[in-house]
Amino acid sequence: MSRKLNMKIYFEDAQDKLAVTYKLKMLLRRAVEATLDYEQYGNPSEVSITFTDNEGIHELNKKFRGIDRPTDVLSFPLFDYTGEGEEPPIDDFKGMLGDIVLSLEKASEQAEEYGHGFDREAAFLTVHSMLHLLGYDHETSEEDERDMRRRQSEIMDRLGLSVPATEQEKVDHE
Repeated sequence: MSRKLNMKIYFEDAQDKLAVTYKLKMLLRRAVEATLDYEQYGNPSEVSITFTDNEGIHELNKKFRGIDRPTDVLSFPLFDYTGEGEEPPIDDFKGMLGDIVLSLEKASEQAEEYGHGFDREAAFLTVHSMLHLLGYDHETSEEDERDMRRRQSEIMDRLGLSVPATEQEKVDHE
């Protein structure tokens, strides 16, 4: 990281399918930091990451998005942020960017499907979700999707967890 970030991450484990290790938490912390650093986000920030399973994320996906199936990660931003250079004034911002809900079960399945490690998949999903918390949305247009993919790829490169372009094209995050 090129600068010191004033950041807190709150972890919650709401599943019992996969172990949540210190190593995993530190990796996801690095993914959050790398995203904030890449975006040159300088405000104090807080993020919560909840680990769930496919059943738990299925319920949330249905409730909040009307999609009746499990997904890999859901992002719940706490403010309307429209992108680069538009950080909310620090006086108006109390720090919480939002919540990330990550299905460790789905991350494990996708890691196997894409032929890479669980750690890389979990980090990628965290980067993906952090970009959503910062206002990016790949579902608004093809240009926005390309922009978000580029950002994800560059952040993963910074983490030393590069995602090949062909693999990146296969990833279809909800």
